[in-house]
Amino acid sequence: MTVARSQLVDVSVTPWYHVISKTVRDAFLLREGELDRKQWIEDRLQLLTEVFAVELAGFAVLDNHLHLLVHLVPEHIDSWSDEEVLQRWFTIHPPRVNRKPIEVTAEVIRDHAKDAQLVARARQRLGDLGWFMKSLKEPLARLANEADGTSGAFWQSRYKSIGILDTKALLAVCAYIDLNPVASGLAELPEDSLHTSIRTRVEHCRARGRI
Repeated sequence: MTVARSQLVDVSVTPWYHVISKTVRDAFLLREGELDRKQWIEDRLQLLTEVFAVELAGFAVLDNHLHLLVHLVPEHIDSWSDEEVLQRWFTIHPPRVNRKPIEVTAEVIRDHAKDAQLVARARQRLGDLGWFMKSLKEPLARLANEADGTSGAFWQSRYKSIGILDTKALLAVCAYIDLNPVASGLAELPEDSLHTSIRTRVEHCRARGRI
């Protein structure tokens, strides 16, 4: 029996979640096409964590699935003004006129901030894991289908979100995500695996001479 996502993700139980999303039929769709789809996901994750009240503690993008370790911080949203909420939301979901996105100016923000229901809806969504994943996955699916001249599902319909309840489990998930590309045969060493958080962390340390 399918359980509603709202019953699976509850920050009052835990703010930490291991998220897994697979391509349709487990096909190696993330390594295909002219667009570097893995790099697109990595870049998109960077953008989304600057917009949502979601912190990314780990990630690994493989050929047919991805792993994320996310930390939900809805308390951040309380400090955002209505204008900041809309500025963030319109960064990834701009307002439209005649179905076409319009430029988001200060005037546009002020006008839309008068709509209390719109602000409340955007505020709620900026702390929602489902909307975070939707904003990650749907644009890539559209880009890939357009490039491939096809239509239909790119991702499996639902992603898994597994609550992490204690420090031991958190460390285990960190290790699992870091080692997943090695286990999948994509790299000999974790730090050599492309499009992973461990490579990002190692490169950050190397750049500061602290490896």
